[in-house]
Amino acid sequence: MNASETDDYEGQVQRDDKYDSTDDNGGEPTRAAATKSDSSLAKPAGTMTGDVINIFRGFCMGAADTVPGVSGGTVALILGHYDRLIAAISNIDTEAVGLLRRRRWTSLIEKLDLRFTIALGIGIVVGIGSLAGLMHHLLIHQMNQTMAVFFGLVLASVWVVRRNVSRWSIPTMLACVVGILIALAVSQIPTSHSEINLLYLFFSASIAICAMILPGISGAFVLLLLGVYEPVIGMIKQFFKLNIDVMIVTRLTVFAIGCGFGLLAFSRLLNYLLRKHHDMTMATLIGLMIGSIGRLWPLQAVTPETADLELKFQEHVFISPAQYDGSIVTLVVLAVAAALVVLVADRVTRNAHIEAS
Repeated sequence: MNASETDDYEGQVQRDDKYDSTDDNGGEPTRAAATKSDSSLAKPAGTMTGDVINIFRGFCMGAADTVPGVSGGTVALILGHYDRLIAAISNIDTEAVGLLRRRRWTSLIEKLDLRFTIALGIGIVVGIGSLAGLMHHLLIHQMNQTMAVFFGLVLASVWVVRRNVSRWSIPTMLACVVGILIALAVSQIPTSHSEINLLYLFFSASIAICAMILPGISGAFVLLLLGVYEPVIGMIKQFFKLNIDVMIVTRLTVFAIGCGFGLLAFSRLLNYLLRKHHDMTMATLIGLMIGSIGRLWPLQAVTPETADLELKFQEHVFISPAQYDGSIVTLVVLAVAAALVVLVADRVTRNAHIEAS
């Protein structure tokens, strides 16, 4: 396929995607659906600037995924690459394996959107590796301030992501309520104290990676519930410090395989739902985000009974402003500043899409 044919092909793909979504009555494509396709599903030509942006997107996702209560999927929605990411992952199938075996590299790169996914993957690894230790420190020593920042981020994110639903109706509102209830139910699951063996680690990774790509359900929080958050973060910290032994390499390998298995299995279902039932799916995802906000409420304190335990075993309770021994003003300023960062980033992103079109 020469350059001209490639341009024609990509243009046709964008036109087909743009008119793939129709309204609930089977009529013409809605304006929101066309806009969604232009901003999320289209695959613009790769540039160095685009690669840097995608690495930054991945870095933000990786940083978010190290924090219990914050989802990398939420970041992907905010930064406008969520649909594209899910579509790329779901394209890893038998056809892709066939292209790999026949060494049809160009077709494989196009099918898996590899320039985008590789740049994003680099950013995620760097984000997790460089910030895992910092986030762990902040959650122990500056928990309330850290929660205030992420409370503001997620609260503003709900406002931003609501536009992904083209029309709010009774069914979409009910879907949103279901998402809220699911997130609340997950947050009430008691933390597991199970022994960590390789099979349990594989299972935990498979479940957590599904949460990582769902806005509102934090993969790190799921790992915390399953009792493997601190061991995994500890192994990652040791790996990047080059304190490596056979056990660390084995466990991280099993964890990575579990993540890959869960990601491939779940992304195909999620991609189908986004394409065929976009508004209902997005409304449910928004509900998940809303339901997770309570977990990030800044006015929390560790219970006296668990204060001396490891982070994964600590329990938190809500406290009143009078019970908080720090500055309430500081918490408010941090939350507002974080919310403004999201709103400004959203405005810049939307303006960039308008100029590009």
